[in-house]
Amino acid sequence: MPTDIRVLDPARDVTGAVTVLRAAHPYLVLSPAALAYQVGSAPVRQRFRAFVAVDGDRVAGLVRCGVDWETSVPGQGFANLSVHPDERGHGVGGALLAAAEEYLGETGVTHVHAWVSADDASLRFAERHRYVRRRPASFLRLDLGVLPDLPEVPDGVELRPWTDFAADPRPLWSADADASRDEPGDVPVDGMDFDGWRLSCWDRPDVDRALSVAAVVDGTVAAFTLAQTDTPRYWSGMTGTRRAYRGRGLARLVKLASLRRARDAGLTVAYTGNDAENAPMLHVNAAFGYRPYATQWRCVREFGAAG
Repeated sequence: MPTDIRVLDPARDVTGAVTVLRAAHPYLVLSPAALAYQVGSAPVRQRFRAFVAVDGDRVAGLVRCGVDWETSVPGQGFANLSVHPDERGHGVGGALLAAAEEYLGETGVTHVHAWVSADDASLRFAERHRYVRRRPASFLRLDLGVLPDLPEVPDGVELRPWTDFAADPRPLWSADADASRDEPGDVPVDGMDFDGWRLSCWDRPDVDRALSVAAVVDGTVAAFTLAQTDTPRYWSGMTGTRRAYRGRGLARLVKLASLRRARDAGLTVAYTGNDAENAPMLHVNAAFGYRPYATQWRCVREFGAAG
């Protein structure tokens, strides 16, 4: 096992950490610049921290952890672990998880949520560390070379890139906050303030505002999709529709418009993730040509629970 578990240093560890993430979870899209940004500029309430396991100059594993700042439910946190496939089974994951859990306990977290790959070894690891399986999610892959045509935009609907909101992104935040309240999950997303959203979304260096698209109806952002990129890869960070505008096909419209922009910009492959209960988006993504690529389980550990 690597002898050094330490807080990630953006100046020397970011490239190695992202290499681990890509090897362990090739369907996750996170650029080195985005990880460095998270370490230095995440919302204060998130208390974000990343730990790395280092063997000499080589990063062997990474865990990203913090407080779930988007919910009104107190005590919720997360710890997402990535270990290079060549280092699995040597204690790297356990050491990183212990560091994350110690830190989260100091922040007042009582429930740690973790995404765990669906292979037997990963699920056994989670069970040994007292994480209970809650809900599965599908990760999907799309070849951007083959996309449906964009349907005719309905009268009264305007498709606009996020760059149009540079002077005031609050309409996008308001739409995101409204749509996210109904996102399937273990805890409600009902505490997303503008300042936190700006740091965690708008200001991220991997958010491509030219590829992200909003549907505007009578001056209101009715639906939107968020594009995060690590060339040549594209990640759908969020697609949502305000409650009052659902049932009109707007989510499908903005997402397809964004994917076509990404293809035209030279990106070649897109990934996305959907909760197993998110039937509407699973249907939309299948229609675009997304195909299953991987599965993860949302697992939870309650500090102090018997196990």
